[in-house]
Amino acid sequence: MFRGINAITLDGKGRLAVPTRYRDALGADDGAPLVVTIDTEERCLLLYPAKQWQLIEDSLQRLPSFNVQARRIQRLLIGHATDVELDGNGRVLLPALLREYAGLDKSVVMIGQGNKFEVWDELLWQSKREQWLKAEASQEGDGGLPDEMKTFSL
Repeated sequence: MFRGINAITLDGKGRLAVPTRYRDALGADDGAPLVVTIDTEERCLLLYPAKQWQLIEDSLQRLPSFNVQARRIQRLLIGHATDVELDGNGRVLLPALLREYAGLDKSVVMIGQGNKFEVWDELLWQSKREQWLKAEASQEGDGGLPDEMKTFSL
């Protein structure tokens, strides 16, 4: 289970230093690959342990190939999925095309999302977070929450 937010600086080669506390859970210390792909809804990257990604990819492969939306998602998620490994210093080299997609340059944030991490440009993350908080504060009534969330308590 991945949770929390971490500010990280990419090095000049585009390597992301994964915080030590997550390396065991990612399986990286066992030499297991990680998978990075794009998020189709936001300009960020998704970083998965390979075992977790395989479940998602299997589900994506079962989608009907003649459905236009299903093919779009398959092309974007599977097409951009790249195996990466941690080096001896706990860094992951993020491919240049994926860094370009997400606008990653130097300052990034790595945000735990349960089974994966999102990797965002720090300024874009701050902007989106403020936008979402303002939108949430301006909503009246149930704010368009899904039914499952209407009975949820924090």
